[in-house]
Amino acid sequence: MRSDNGPGFIAKEIQRWLQKASVGTLYIQKASPWGNGYVESFSGKLRGDCLNGELFLSPTEARYVVDRWRLDYNHHRPRSRLAWIRPAAFAVACAAQGTASPRPPQHTPEDVGTTRTQVGT
Repeated sequence: MRSDNGPGFIAKEIQRWLQKASVGTLYIQKASPWGNGYVESFSGKLRGDCLNGELFLSPTEARYVVDRWRLDYNHHRPRSRLAWIRPAAFAVACAAQGTASPRPPQHTPEDVGTTRTQVGT
């Protein structure tokens, strides 16, 4: 996992969890957010679009809200890289051309507690 050296990423509990999950870490150089530009950009969007506007009353609620935001971000938010086409529409166009056949997952609130949320993937 590539991240900055912020307290959320170097906390001992996070380090134990990553080690248990067999996930290695790669920290960017201190005081150089441009070394991880994609993540810095994504983190700003997640915080600005989702987290700052919510008051989570439980971890289950947080998982649900973030998962809904992730699905929207990954499948419906227009992308400059795709000429401002939504990823889902881009995938449909690729499927029509025979180059891909992806289908975005559909989640219900009950699924969120049992699935692994992969924000931004």
